[in-house]
Amino acid sequence: MGILERKEREREDMRRLILNAARELFLEQGYEKTSIRNIADVIEYSPATIYLYYKDKNELFFALHEEAFLKLMDELSSLQTIQDSFARLIEMGHRYIKFAVENPELYDLMFIMKAPIEALACRDEVWEDGLKSFGLLKWAIQECVNAGYFKNTDIEVSAITIWSYMHGLVSIYLKNRMSMFQDNQQLQRMQQSFVLFTKMIKETL
Repeated sequence: MGILERKEREREDMRRLILNAARELFLEQGYEKTSIRNIADVIEYSPATIYLYYKDKNELFFALHEEAFLKLMDELSSLQTIQDSFARLIEMGHRYIKFAVENPELYDLMFIMKAPIEALACRDEVWEDGLKSFGLLKWAIQECVNAGYFKNTDIEVSAITIWSYMHGLVSIYLKNRMSMFQDNQQLQRMQQSFVLFTKMIKETL
């Protein structure tokens, strides 16, 4: 390995170290209570080192946020190979659940914490990552309408309805609210609910 390649690997390793520490603190303490100095203390470097990679806390948070959405979109990337539009939409739901269950911390950063939306509002910017993933859902629903599965042509309302259900379902699971049943069947119960929901939207949309 040459000098340039080694330096680039070292930069990537440092960037990953910073991001991992930041994600842990954001989730434990919240966005407002986390500072660059806190993150520096965790990785045992000076704050100046972090500023070599990220200009401020906002940029660091959005790096985590963007990375999480890229991972979700990668999970959904092969959906277009599914020919049947309704089967494609159902598979999208399965993969959304799978992503949330396997990446609970990322899901928290993406859809539960207020920080990214508050920061965007302060900068007069829109939630581009959210719009992209929502756009994919709208496309999948439009395909179902085109194929005759759904009669409701208000695609945005249909998308909001489906997303609201999915988000509510996985949030109840991730925040351990299903533990009240005390039967260790939380994951199975979530999957059963999703199957029922798919039958409902096929009959009513």
